[in-house]
This record gives sequence, C-alpha cells and structure tokens, in this order.
Amino acid sequence: MTSTSARKLIIAIDGPAGAGKSTIASRLARKLGYVNLESGAMYRALALKAIEWDVSFDDEPALINLAHNTRIQLEPTMGGNRVLLDGRDVSQRVREPDVTEAASRVSVHPAVRQWMVARQQEMGCGGGVVMEGRDIGTKVFPAADVKVFLDADPVVREQRRLLQQNVRGAAVHAVAAELRERDRRDRTRATSPLVPASDALLLDSTTLSEDEVLQRVEELVQSKLKP
Repeated sequence: MTSTSARKLIIAIDGPAGAGKSTIASRLARKLGYVNLESGAMYRALALKAIEWDVSFDDEPALINLAHNTRIQLEPTMGGNRVLLDGRDVSQRVREPDVTEAASRVSVHPAVRQWMVARQQEMGCGGGVVMEGRDIGTKVFPAADVKVFLDADPVVREQRRLLQQNVRGAAVHAVAAELRERDRRDRTRATSPLVPASDALLLDSTTLSEDEVLQRVEELVQSKLKP
C-alpha cells in the first residue's frame, strides 16, 4: 500500500489496553506515510506533569488549570513518536508504570477529556493521520473515514502487557490487577466511555497475529482510498 492518493484519510483505532492498537496504528501510519497521533501519550504527558507538580489526580479543577498551561507535542520518527512536554523530551518517562496508572486516573475527568479532545482535533483535522485511543471514533473524530475497534480476550491482553513490560514474579499480579482496573474505569466513566463506534470494524485480535490484524485494517483503508 502506498500514500500516492491525494486524499488524506482520518483513521481511528480504538480499543482497550493490550489489544494491540498502538502497534497497529504505528505500523499503519509508517506504511501510509501518515502521522501516528497517540492519544494515550498525550494523557500520559499531562499525567507526568501532574506528578511533577504534585497535583492530585482526583482534583479536576487543578488538573484542567495545569492543562491550560501545558504544551504537548508529538514528533514522528522512524522509531515512533517523540513526546514533548513543554518542549522537553519525555518519550521514555511517559511509558513507565507510575505514569501509565496516573494517566488512567487523570483521563476520567470530563473537563480534562474536553481539553484533550480539542487538542487532538486540532492536530488531526487535516487528515493523513492514524489516531489510536479509546474514544477516537466516537468522540474525537466521529466522522473519521476509517474506524476500527480492536479488542482481545482479557487474559490474552494481560499476557501481552506482561510480555511488553517484561514483568515477572510477584509483580505479575499487580500488573494484571492494574489492567483490569483500567478496563473498568475506561468502560464505566461517565464521559466518553470505551465503546465501539456504531460504524466501526470490530476486530478481535485474540487469535490473530500482528501481521494478520494489520492486513485486515489495510484492506479497509484501501477500500476507502478507491475512487
């Protein structure tokens, strides 16, 4: 697949943690020559600032005040996005477990999500983007050209996350419990809960390889690029 078409699509990939959406979004963006907009990385960046400024994850007014004084940038590279927080490269730091947990708590607040959605819409409105998250097809870009909801069996998702983080021993139970709690928060929050868009392709990656998932998403994208 190439990006020779003059038309630049908005592609939304949603799903729970461990379903593989980040990997698929990154690979698809590289193949198309599109920008990979990681909504999760943006929430992580804000959560990191909350940690550094000692702002409570439960204090919505303080978090939104922090957000209004925060600049988050995503810069695509061959190895994935650089995440810049107020001009500082925090690409590695935002992947660490404490920031992951903090981002899940920060993201439940409606005002924070509203601010973040506005930033994401600004970044992706021109098309030529693959954006992954939990409410891209339902809230951020409800008119996206391509919508995919990627899911997998919870046990499989836990195993993938453990492998991804190279977790062993006593920490296994803690990571699995954190993933289940994150699922609960994502699916039950009042604002933009994790649900498939009505017109999304539902794709279960439980028994599919990464290449098989990518192929199915590519086929959908290709159908949209046809004149």
